[in-house]
Amino acid sequence: MEVFTPRTIVAELDKYIIGQNRAKRMVAIALRNRWRRRQVPEELRDEIAPKNIIMIGPTGVGKTEIARRLARLAQSPFLKVEASKFTEVGYVGRDVESMIRDLMEIGISMVREEEYEKLRPKAQELAEERLLDILLPTRSQGNVRRVQFSSSQQESSEELDVTRRTREKFKKMLRNGKLDDREVEIETQVGAVPVVEVFSPAGMEEMDINLKDMFSNIFPGKTKRRRVKVPEAMQMLVQEELGRLTDADKVTQMARERVEQTGIVFIDELDKVAGSSSALHGPDVSREGVQRDLLPIIEGSTVNTKHGVVKTDHILFIAAGAFHVSKPSDLIPELQGRFPLRAELSALTRDDFVRILTEPRNALVKQYQELLKTEGVNLELTDEAIQEIALMAEDVNERAENIGARRLHTIMENLLEEISFEAPDMQGVTVSITRQMVRDKLQDIVKSEDLSRYIL
Repeated sequence: MEVFTPRTIVAELDKYIIGQNRAKRMVAIALRNRWRRRQVPEELRDEIAPKNIIMIGPTGVGKTEIARRLARLAQSPFLKVEASKFTEVGYVGRDVESMIRDLMEIGISMVREEEYEKLRPKAQELAEERLLDILLPTRSQGNVRRVQFSSSQQESSEELDVTRRTREKFKKMLRNGKLDDREVEIETQVGAVPVVEVFSPAGMEEMDINLKDMFSNIFPGKTKRRRVKVPEAMQMLVQEELGRLTDADKVTQMARERVEQTGIVFIDELDKVAGSSSALHGPDVSREGVQRDLLPIIEGSTVNTKHGVVKTDHILFIAAGAFHVSKPSDLIPELQGRFPLRAELSALTRDDFVRILTEPRNALVKQYQELLKTEGVNLELTDEAIQEIALMAEDVNERAENIGARRLHTIMENLLEEISFEAPDMQGVTVSITRQMVRDKLQDIVKSEDLSRYIL
């Protein structure tokens, strides 16, 4: 994180997200402050709390993408949840603490994968040796004894030399893929845990996981012999060796520290649990209950997980919502206070749509070009065609529901539906999409407001 200044963070986000500079700057500063906090004296470090952010803006303008790209940039455990999934205790729904348990599972997976990458060369060597033991019967115990008790020392050294040379030869053949067609018989671990289905009330979702863990300790694992091709055997043996080499306690400890210090939770649809200030009864009681349940997690508390206790004091929470009906001020005051930073994201214009189609690294036009290239079809879109697509997206968003950049996905799918269907029979063909082709294909749908509501 030392190399990522706020300016470089914004530059990285610009590669994938168009516009929304205010929100980008805000999250860049929040991320940099995490690195700064770890440089301050230890006695002050725990006193500096993260500045949580609320992003306000219509759907499809980049709120989720900003948070997701930020987490990927920082290599932080990242979880996206919808606030509407949680409900007050007594109503049907999920317990708010489950998001921290899920975040911990993501952290465990991240750290385990990193450890696997470090240990993979060693695991590869060990798996190679085990596979050579299976392929070469000369390594059997009987041969070793015969060499050991040979009357002539010269004979025994010659036999060892032959065995070594044969082994080296097989190792080269294995690495060059010359043994890929050969089948070998290997032993694999088979879990003997009975299937347990648990239908539990809110807050008990992890009960079935814990029961499975408990049963896995009671029922010993069984081994099963399988005949597989050499590459598959190699893959299975590497995974087995990685499991043996990895220190599970170390992984858990590192994951917990990473979740507590760098975890990011993105709470979407926060406006759905913000009750209108005029309503004092009905469903708003439940909404306020969700806010009160969220409060201790965001404020900083300890959550029990199957990997130990996780503190949420320094997890960064980024909330988002359209806030069309309700306002951020409709949230309970305590929750408002835990989100000191607010970024308003603007609705996307026609120029933004043009840039979204062409500029980002994962631009929509590039995605379709690469997809069709797999069938041998070259797709080209003229600048006028891209302008027309952007104009239609803006037009439908104004007249129907404004769903931001997501509208481009439906328009592109409708535009390229026939080409995508016929592509396997069009190998070597170059298809050029012009403005007139876009109009001919989509004009009738765009004109019909009833149809556009459902199709686009």
